[in-house]
Amino acid sequence: MNPSEVERIGEELPLLEGIRTTRAIRRLESDPVPRELIRKVCEAGTFAPSGGNRQPWIFVAVTDPERRAFVAERYARSFRAYIEPALEAGKAPDFPEASRRNMLAALYLAEHLHEVPVLLFVAGWKRRGEHQLQALFPAIQNVLLACRAVGLGASLTTMHLADGREIDAFLGLSEKTPSCALLPIGWPKGRYGRPPRRPVDECLHWERVSEA
Repeated sequence: MNPSEVERIGEELPLLEGIRTTRAIRRLESDPVPRELIRKVCEAGTFAPSGGNRQPWIFVAVTDPERRAFVAERYARSFRAYIEPALEAGKAPDFPEASRRNMLAALYLAEHLHEVPVLLFVAGWKRRGEHQLQALFPAIQNVLLACRAVGLGASLTTMHLADGREIDAFLGLSEKTPSCALLPIGWPKGRYGRPPRRPVDECLHWERVSEA
């Protein structure tokens, strides 16, 4: 992919269409992703707002197969322990089908994380000993929207935090710059589309929240 292609790709997607059709894509191809595209989506992350314009974000893109395997082994172990009760509950015939699909997609990601070409970690400097999540999560949303624009599949997970200190040390991050999220990124096996959402009028209130 040449520089002019990277510069053009994703630039024409209407903003609101991108917002409405950016959904979690957990089934990803193992084909490599050009570094230039990862740089582009991370650059989008840097345009997020941050208090005092401190821009505390740090992005660590893990692409080496052995390093991805290190992360994936720990992720899969923690995820299995986490999802086991839900898998058991999902055997019930009246278990919601939408919940079952989401659960199986998350399980698929955990079992195939080592195949995902880019594991993008988002970390950030602490301030006064506190995480600056109010800046990091807007940056993450920008990255996800940029992935949608350039045709990449991505999702947001924090499951790696079960082994956070070990993984952070593996990534060269310190206690002062902890990771807060992992975004597996690759070419999607599925497609983008509008995810199901309840009507906005069910959650929008004017002046004050009405009594239930």
